[in-house]
Amino acid sequence: MALTVWTYDWVPEGPRGFVRDLRLRWALQEAGLSYSVRSTPFDDRGSEHLKRQPFGQVPFLTDGDISIFESGACLLHLAKKSDKLMPRDAAGEAETLQWVIAALNSIEMVSVPWWFLSLSGDRENGLAGWMRMRLGQLENVLRTREWLAASRFTVADLLMADFLRVPKVRDFAASPVINAYIDRACDREAFRKAFADQLAHFQAADESKRGS
Repeated sequence: MALTVWTYDWVPEGPRGFVRDLRLRWALQEAGLSYSVRSTPFDDRGSEHLKRQPFGQVPFLTDGDISIFESGACLLHLAKKSDKLMPRDAAGEAETLQWVIAALNSIEMVSVPWWFLSLSGDRENGLAGWMRMRLGQLENVLRTREWLAASRFTVADLLMADFLRVPKVRDFAASPVINAYIDRACDREAFRKAFADQLAHFQAADESKRGS
């Protein structure tokens, strides 16, 4: 079945390299699965978009007759297709799954609202203590291991590293341990390819806008 990653046709320069279709591109590159990328309008999020993603966001994924949204759900769907993303033994699968949920519920749930509040210039906002505690707890885990689950890179690391590499989050963490973890993940060939492909996608949209 054909796998298609859906993203915006264009975004401003600021979020480029961080739009979450990159997570799906990265996972597909890690797994060696063929896929295509299609676009939905950034400026006019119409009924067709909302039918597939009711909040008007990206990414969403189509896999034949299956259509699925939310990057975490899409990643778990892809992880079923390749043991490069999630081990097939029961213990390794459970450990990977728990860290995927931890990335979404224990780290992103804190880091995203903290980041929004920090846009005012106040990084020591009301969530700073909670954020510092969670990053410290994660740092303690990463002191003793290279990757989060199953003694190897999994989809859990892909998701966690994508949260942590946001510049404001990384700077706030100010942790050699977390920095080394981010660097290990983002130095992977699959990440570099996914990152370059996303930038090229939006740069092509710039050229199209200039030519129209």
